Amino acid sequence: MQLVVGRIGRAHGIKGEVTVEVRTDEPELRLGPGAVLTTDPASAGPLTIASGRVHSGRLLLRFEGVADRTGAEALRNTLLIADVDPEELPEGEDEYYDHQLMDLDVVLADGTEVGRITEISHLASQDLFIVEREDGTEVMIPFVEEIVTEIDLENQRAVIDPPPGLIDDRAEIASSRDADEADEGGADDSDDDADEKDAR
Repeated sequence: MQLVVGRIGRAHGIKGEVTVEVRTDEPELRLGPGAVLTTDPASAGPLTIASGRVHSGRLLLRFEGVADRTGAEALRNTLLIADVDPEELPEGEDEYYDHQLMDLDVVLADGTEVGRITEISHLASQDLFIVEREDGTEVMIPFVEEIVTEIDLENQRAVIDPPPGLIDDRAEIASSRDADEADEGGADDSDDDADEKDAR
């Protein structure tokens, strides 16, 4: 199975290094020296990682055969793809690969259907489930223990206990410029609570 594990950004310096937007929870494994990655577009690869380091909080990679800024800049926006055994599981408990979570049904504890996971967004602070509802709208669910209470791979579902305003109509009202201050204050409190839980 092929998984996108990163996207190449701008060139860094003059020796062929590039910044990389990491899209895997295991960068040491997927983006370590010696790893061979296919690419999208395919014409840019395959690429073999020669070295890697973290600079100012960002991952920098250098690929074999790319020795200058011109070559590095030519790779900008290229997706890095790793071949992963579909039966392989992460080493940590309660950790999952993106492909295990994609297309899971998202439901409340009482079984009420919320939607289906169509994308997983890896942010610096936390991961987010992008959930598509039946009406075609999308809602973002922070992948934190306080909200996502169960991942049931056998039954292909994720059970959530969302705070007020995360998935109901109040979230839409609070985001409107015409919302009154009381509604906005309620939504802001919910957001603050979610941030605090994630920080722990």
